[in-house]
Amino acid sequence: MSRLLCRNKSIELFIKEKYMPELQKDDMSFLSRSFERHFNERPYLKHSCYLYLTKTTKERNRMQSNFSTLCRGHIIPKELDKETAGKFMEAAEQFERIMNDSGFVRLRRLSTDEIVGTEKSAGLIERYFSLMPEGDTTLQDIDLSAKEMRIGDKRLCLHTLSDAEDMPGKVATDIRYEKLSTDRSDCRLSFASPVGLLLSCNHIYNQYVIIDNSEENLQKFEKSARNMQSLSRYSRSNSINREWIDQYLNEAHSYGLTSVRAHFNVMAWSDDAEELKHIKNDVGSQLASMECVPRHNTIDCPTLYWAAMPGNAADFPAEESFHTFIEQAVCLFTEETNYRSSLSPFGIKMVDRLTGKPLHLDISDLPMKRGITTNRNKFVLGPSGSGKSFFMNHLVRQYYEQGTHVVLVDTGNSYQGLCEMIRCKTNGADGVYFTYTEEKPISFNPFYTDDYVFDVEKKDSIKTLLLTLWKSEDDKVTKTESGELGSAVNAYIERIRADRSIVPSFNTFYEYMRDDYRRELAEREIKVEKSDFNIDNMLTTMRQYYRDGRYDFLLNSTENIDLLGKRFIVFEIDSIKENRELFPVVTIIIMEAFINKMRRLKGVRKQLIVEEAWKALSSANMAEYLRYMYKTVRKYYGEAIVVTQEVDDIISSPVVKESIINNSDCKILLDQRKYMNKFDAIQSLLGLTEKEKSQILSINMANNPSRLYKEVWIGLGGTQSAVYATEVSAEEYLAYTTEETEKVEVYRLAEQLGGDIEAVIRQLAERRRKKE
Repeated sequence: MSRLLCRNKSIELFIKEKYMPELQKDDMSFLSRSFERHFNERPYLKHSCYLYLTKTTKERNRMQSNFSTLCRGHIIPKELDKETAGKFMEAAEQFERIMNDSGFVRLRRLSTDEIVGTEKSAGLIERYFSLMPEGDTTLQDIDLSAKEMRIGDKRLCLHTLSDAEDMPGKVATDIRYEKLSTDRSDCRLSFASPVGLLLSCNHIYNQYVIIDNSEENLQKFEKSARNMQSLSRYSRSNSINREWIDQYLNEAHSYGLTSVRAHFNVMAWSDDAEELKHIKNDVGSQLASMECVPRHNTIDCPTLYWAAMPGNAADFPAEESFHTFIEQAVCLFTEETNYRSSLSPFGIKMVDRLTGKPLHLDISDLPMKRGITTNRNKFVLGPSGSGKSFFMNHLVRQYYEQGTHVVLVDTGNSYQGLCEMIRCKTNGADGVYFTYTEEKPISFNPFYTDDYVFDVEKKDSIKTLLLTLWKSEDDKVTKTESGELGSAVNAYIERIRADRSIVPSFNTFYEYMRDDYRRELAEREIKVEKSDFNIDNMLTTMRQYYRDGRYDFLLNSTENIDLLGKRFIVFEIDSIKENRELFPVVTIIIMEAFINKMRRLKGVRKQLIVEEAWKALSSANMAEYLRYMYKTVRKYYGEAIVVTQEVDDIISSPVVKESIINNSDCKILLDQRKYMNKFDAIQSLLGLTEKEKSQILSINMANNPSRLYKEVWIGLGGTQSAVYATEVSAEEYLAYTTEETEKVEVYRLAEQLGGDIEAVIRQLAERRRKKE
């Protein structure tokens, strides 16, 4: 490319658009429609980028504005050589391949129809002349006057960076964005980001890099330096200029840099004269924030507009460029773009944190298909008040509506409103809410299977449950104890398989251990010492779960929890979270019931969400069970989500890291500013990069005051991450809210309307909108 006389031009279009809601789907739920209506016609800035490589002649590369084709009657170039054109096309194709192979950007060559248009659709050139990148174009007059340039009703204003004097003393690839930075983190954006998405008006940012013959350029500078040297006695400025030229030449020769010319301009427009004044001020202010000198160019506006036409960079006036090197020139390229929706039929709706545009986001299937993640499991960390419950309600509601079977283990009534709404909508067929009470405790039979099939993983889970019943959190389990209990479980299973008259339950297992296994243990030739395996101690400890014991209901259920046909089930166990005996057992029972459901439902997505109840599984004795659960979940098209708010809990528990975090490729964090001083420990535990740390600590730092939302960081496999906004409609807010006063109001009105939660939410949401 360096041997060709070429002009590389990047054009960045930032156009105001309005969000068009997707309301045409017949199967949309009430809350999904409410979400789409909430964003109806919301304005946002849409970004698109075009890169033009233009081959020019040696003569034309130096032409000034008065030689533009805008001032002449012919546009056919003087030099048109097939061989030269062929070499240029080869170089362009090679450039495209190199860029695409990088994996950072994707270039696609435009077709002739896309550039010049067809009878039915406008091409890129026609759209440029009407300044209408989207929709139907209209032929409009172009007025080129001395004071201003107009296209139809649109008035243009142009700011240029065309002189080295206007540039800052130093440029870099990125700068610190203060609004999203803290004293412990840097949010880095591209150097030219202030004139990109951060400039919230219709505008085009044109970036030119003109590749001349570098050697000829340097020779001219050598000659100029000698002239300056000889004239330095007449003027000090000549001596200073010689020093600047020498520095430029030294840089070029020392580092082998290519001498190029560059130019940058911001072309903005409006059909309102008053708005245009504000736009001029905004553009000037953004350029000044880059430490550039804002230069409002009125004289050359028509020429530069004409040169910016697709494929017409050869008409760029030479006097509007300045000499630099490629490395410095590309520092003034913008690197940010809009968030993109996932190309996947499955996903959730989130919102672009900057523009407020809804996005379709797949954080389960697409990352696995692309090899970004190896499982669908998620770890969610958010302190109280960070919007954690809101985000989780938003996530599980959308998963449920797309056919997922959802089981939640909660300790704070966070999902009561959503569950009740689903129950009303399905007339009780779904949306089951189990609450642990003394009158109606949750019970289960760990030894029950409908086909008497117990694989290795199932046997291990029973053994882990029994160890939990026997041992306290601090007690260490020896290999002998684990081995003997595993052997006992295996022997009992063989017994009930052989004799179907024995009812599988904890009662019959306890009797087998007390009578048969203890006798067999005593008759062995190789004696097992009580210090190695104290069966009497185990039976005494487990006696409370046996017939007539205080917890005899827990593991001897005659009716197993039916999770198979229900798609949305919440287990609320807040009442026993302080009970160190019941809490871990009930949690394992629920999770084991979920795993049984998972095995039987083939080809259906399953989701288990464990809120603060995960603490019941954080002892060392539970590590093996957690590994088993995560392994099984992945195997049966499921995903486990652990949600917590206590940073100290996850930092202090090695089990959490080894069994939960290491098996969760998707990590979701909410506002962590209150833990900023502890964040180094969190960063180390989660294996976060400095970039991810900066993203997380930028959450809610610069929220738009005109919108009600909270932000959330989503990281996938340690390679992809971004901050999104959780913004919902008034209807969704009322369904998700955990505020006691708001929940009471919803349920009170529901009683008056015969339990119709949806009707209540409609009424309250409409009232809120009228107040606003």
